[in-house]
Amino acid sequence: MAGMPPATVEVSAAVVHALLLDQRPDLAGRPVVRVANGWDNATFRLGDDLAVRLPRRDEAVPLVLHEQRYLPGIAGRSPVPVPVPVLAGRPTSDFPWPWSIVRWVSGLPAVDAGPVDRGSAVDGLAAFLRSLHVPAEADVPVNPVRGVPLVDRNAVVLGRLADRRRYPRTAELEAAWAEACAAAAWDGPAMMLHGDLHPANILLAADGTLSGVIDFGDVGAGDPAVDLAVGWLMFDAGARQRFIGALGAAVDGDTWARARGWALVLSTAMVSNSDDNPRMFSVGEFGIRQVLDG
Repeated sequence: MAGMPPATVEVSAAVVHALLLDQRPDLAGRPVVRVANGWDNATFRLGDDLAVRLPRRDEAVPLVLHEQRYLPGIAGRSPVPVPVPVLAGRPTSDFPWPWSIVRWVSGLPAVDAGPVDRGSAVDGLAAFLRSLHVPAEADVPVNPVRGVPLVDRNAVVLGRLADRRRYPRTAELEAAWAEACAAAAWDGPAMMLHGDLHPANILLAADGTLSGVIDFGDVGAGDPAVDLAVGWLMFDAGARQRFIGALGAAVDGDTWARARGWALVLSTAMVSNSDDNPRMFSVGEFGIRQVLDG
């Protein structure tokens, strides 16, 4: 089963240091520590208040550019910190692609907290989504696998569910998927989306409230239900009902039905493709259980 794609370019702390010497020599004396090596980007903490974010494969280069273009506007509306870029780095002989220095956002990744401990983030996450989900400008990209009509993901989802070893309750999941696909399609304006909103990209303060949201590589325009899927990826049934209530009349029943479908899209992606990433696998397993709970 597929895992994390290989890097086109291996990024090291030495490469980051060379880039800093070239473009921000005033920051080159700060400690550089790798903190994440995801599917698309490598992230290094740069001192206490900054981070360096670099694509690790060709497909991720547009994602960094999208973050640089759209995160300043999102940051201006967001009630919590997001990793707004402070430098749009240029390619050099040490690194062939654009890269960013961003504000460091502090907090505990919600993936490392128990479901009960995530419940205090309900109101903050609802407020963040209200700030994010505004009509997108005409130039905002559409991600071909996020925020599109749910039925566009039908073949992929049913193909994953065919693996009965991973998904023993296949019939129930197929029924949940069919119900989500039967919901009315989004007919409003394309909305600004995070596109990858799950517990690894949500940060919590010491008291469990929302302290920040990170990793906007999939930022784009489309159906807001893809972000609302976080209700199943993040919360148990009780907290999810509070989350739905916190968003109130701003979200209709069909959108919540599609959101449950998007939770299945994202959860099966994690379960089927994260054998080498136990944290993401755990998010997918939790999401599957929540979808089955309704």
